[in-house]
Amino acid sequence: MGPRGPAGPRCCALYAVLGALVCGLRPAAAMAVSDERRSASPVAVTPCWQVEDFVVAQECTRCSSFEAKRITQCSPTGFIEKISCPTSKRDEFKSCRSAVMEAHVFWRFVGTMMCVTAVFAVLVVCRQRVLDRKALEKVRKQIESI
Repeated sequence: MGPRGPAGPRCCALYAVLGALVCGLRPAAAMAVSDERRSASPVAVTPCWQVEDFVVAQECTRCSSFEAKRITQCSPTGFIEKISCPTSKRDEFKSCRSAVMEAHVFWRFVGTMMCVTAVFAVLVVCRQRVLDRKALEKVRKQIESI
């Protein structure tokens, strides 16, 4: 490169490292360690509700503080429903979204957007008044100079 930036192999190496970090690539040693961890961990069992028909035993409810610590499915949404799989005769929990929570989040969003709209509408009106005053002053000065 020229006067604007560095050139040469150090620059290329720096860009390659930054690109690897941005793209999420890891060095080979870190990949080997994570592969060892994966092989040492127990095999994950597919939930029964993904592979067979199920019945909702308990509707979607908010997780208690005890359930949030004990049941991993509570963490994504904070709500779970109990699922019964009659074929395998297993009861499992499934993360779910509460309709009441979704409605609350939606109306909070709508209210926030209305407030932001009102603020910007006031700013537009104020700015328009300032510009109108400046235009009138400019016209007045032009008329006085004649």
